Amino acid sequence: MSGPTPLRFLVSAAHKSSGKTTVSVGLAAALTARGRIVQTFKKGPDFIDPMWLTAASGRRCRNLDPWLSFDDEIADTFRRHSAGADVALVEGNKGLYDGLSLDGSNSNAALAKALGLPVVLVLDARGMTRGIAPLILGYQAFDRDLAIVGVILNNLGGSRHEAKLRMVVEHYTDVTVVGAVHHDPQLTIVERHLGLMPSNESDDVPRRVADLGAAIGRQVDLDLLLSRVAGAPPLPAPVAPAIAPAFAAAPDSDIRIGVAQDRAFGFYYPDDLDALREAGATLVRFDTLADTHLPSVDALFIGGGFPELYARELEANAALRARIRNAIEAGLPVYAECGGLMYLARSLSVGGQASRMVGAIPGDVVMHDRPVGRGYVVLEETGAFPWPSAAAGRTVRAHEFHYASLENLAPDVRCAYRVKRGHGIDGERDGVIVGNVLASFSHLRSTRDANWAARFVAFIRASDYRQRRDGNIVYLAPMRGREALIV
Repeated sequence: MSGPTPLRFLVSAAHKSSGKTTVSVGLAAALTARGRIVQTFKKGPDFIDPMWLTAASGRRCRNLDPWLSFDDEIADTFRRHSAGADVALVEGNKGLYDGLSLDGSNSNAALAKALGLPVVLVLDARGMTRGIAPLILGYQAFDRDLAIVGVILNNLGGSRHEAKLRMVVEHYTDVTVVGAVHHDPQLTIVERHLGLMPSNESDDVPRRVADLGAAIGRQVDLDLLLSRVAGAPPLPAPVAPAIAPAFAAAPDSDIRIGVAQDRAFGFYYPDDLDALREAGATLVRFDTLADTHLPSVDALFIGGGFPELYARELEANAALRARIRNAIEAGLPVYAECGGLMYLARSLSVGGQASRMVGAIPGDVVMHDRPVGRGYVVLEETGAFPWPSAAAGRTVRAHEFHYASLENLAPDVRCAYRVKRGHGIDGERDGVIVGNVLASFSHLRSTRDANWAARFVAFIRASDYRQRRDGNIVYLAPMRGREALIV
C-alpha cells in the first residue's frame, strides 16, 4: 500500500441482529458526508450488506472471508482496496467470537487480530441496565489480545436509559462509549428471508442512506470514535506475492460476457467481476425484466438474487426467455448461481403459483417457507465438470443460502459436483450441466484455490460458439441503446 495507512476498525456485536449493519452503513455515510474517503469491507459470505455499504461510501464494498480465502489473500484484498482511503471500516458477521471452528480461527475476532483492527462493539441494549457491564467485561476477558476500543449502545429506550447505561459502563469498565443510538423504526432496513432488502430493489436508497448517516452522525461521536481507533499497528507486510491466476490473461479483452444485473439479479462479488476482467473479459449488463434482446456476447453470467419476487415479470418477458433458450441450445456458454439456476429452469413456483422460466434446465423450482440449503458447502468436482483444469475429486469451497428446491429433474442430467458438505440440489449433487451451461445453487468465490473466473473465461474462449454465432447460426440483436458496460 502506498501513502498513509488509513484509520481502520471492525464493527462487531455480541450476536447477530444487534443493528451493526444499520450502524455500519450510517457510520460510512456520516464519515463520507464529512469528506472522508471510506472503504468498506464485509466479513463472510454476503451480497446484501455490501450493497448498502457501497451506497453509503461510494466505493465498492469488498468481502473478507477466512473460510473461503487464504489469509494472505484476505490481507492482500484489504491492503489493495484500502489504498487511497482515509478510513477502512470492516463490518463483521454474527457475533464477535462466532465462527465455524471451535478455536475461533475464522471468527470476527481472528480477522480483527490478523488485520490489526481495533474493535467497536455494537450492543443491543434493549431492556438492559447494569447487565451491560458483565457483558462487556466478558467480551474483553475472553481474548486479551483483542483491542475493544469502544462500544455503541443501540436500541436505547430514551435519554434516561442512555444516562443509566453510560454510568454503568463508566463505573464498571474501562471501555469508552462512543455512541448511543435510540430506538427508531425509521432507521431500520426492511428484512426478508435472506436478510436485509437489497439496495438494488429501491429507488429510495440515496435518501435512506443519507437519513441513516445523519441519524448515526448525531448519535455517535465520530471524532471520539476515530481517536479511539487511531494508533493501530502498521498493517502486516505481505507474506506472499499477488494472487496468481490459474490461467494467463489474454492481452486484451476479447471475450464479452453478459451479466444479468437488475432488480431480480444483483448478487455478485466485485472481486469475482474483477477476476473475469483480469482473465480477458468485457462485462456487459443486461436486464432480465426490461430487455427483449440479449447483447452481442460470447457467454452469460446470471448470479443470485430474488427471482421469486419477480416471477410474473420474468415470465412476462417471453421474448428474452426465448432468446436465452435458443442461444443456449445453440451452444452459448452460461454460468448461473442460485437465482440464475432458478431462472434457467422450466418453471418457478411461489405459493403454489407456477411461472414459466427459460426452460433450459429440465426441472422445476419450488419455493419453500424454510431454508433448503444454508451455509458453507464443500463440493467435489465430478468427471463431468466442463471447464478447463478439471480433475475428478478436486474439492472446492463455496456457500449457499436458498429456500428453493429443484424438482422433477430429468434422471439423466449430468452434474458437475458431489456435495461433501451442504445441500446443493438434493444433498448429494449440485451444478447441473446442460450443453455449455453450468448452473448451481452454490456460490463460488474466485480465489487462488478455486479460480472459477479464469476457468470460465478459458472455457468460453475454447468454445466454438462465437464462430458459429458470427456465421449467423445464432442471431443476437443489439439492445438498442440499453447495453451498458458494468463498472
